[in-house]
Amino acid sequence: MTVPGSPIRIESYKHDQSFHRSWDKTLLLHLSDAVLIGGNNHVKVKESDGREWRTREPAICTFGRGQWFNTIAMIRNDGIYYYCNIGSPFNLRNNVLTYIDYDLDVKVFPDMSYTILDRDEFAVRRKLMHYPEDIVHHVYKGVQEVVHWIEEKRGPFHPGFVDKWYDRYQHILQR
Repeated sequence: MTVPGSPIRIESYKHDQSFHRSWDKTLLLHLSDAVLIGGNNHVKVKESDGREWRTREPAICTFGRGQWFNTIAMIRNDGIYYYCNIGSPFNLRNNVLTYIDYDLDVKVFPDMSYTILDRDEFAVRRKLMHYPEDIVHHVYKGVQEVVHWIEEKRGPFHPGFVDKWYDRYQHILQR
C-alpha cells in the first residue's frame, strides 16, 4: 500500500514505450486526488543507455493528477532550481510511478526566470515517433501551464512550498 513514508520508484518512458530514465527511491510525502509529492536525496538514476549516476542534492518532486508536467525542485546552497518535465499524466501502481516523457523541459532558476529546453529534440522525436496531434496539443499546453504557474508562483513555485515539504521529508527520515 502506498502511504506517506513509503518508498516509490519513478520511471519515465518515451512515446513508443521504450525506457527513458528511472529514479531508484523517492520517499512518498503526500498523496491525494490532486497531487503526489515525494522527496529524495542522492538517489540513483538509471539512463536508457545503462549509465547510472546519483543526484547531488535533495529534491522535492511534484506530480499533479491529470497534469502534463511534473516538477523536480532541487535544493542547492544558492537557492531552489526547478526542472520541469513535460510529460503525460502519471500512473501509480505497486509503488511505481510512471509517465511518458515528451522531450520538452522547463528549467527554472532561483530568481524564477526560466528557459525552455530541448525544442529540437521534441521536433525530431515528434516526427520519428509520429506523435498524434492531440499529444502535441497536450505537450504545448503543458509548457504553457507550467510557465503560467511559474509566473503566478503557484503550486511548487509558491514561496515556502519546497521548504515545507523538505521539512516533512526530513521529519519522515528521522522516524
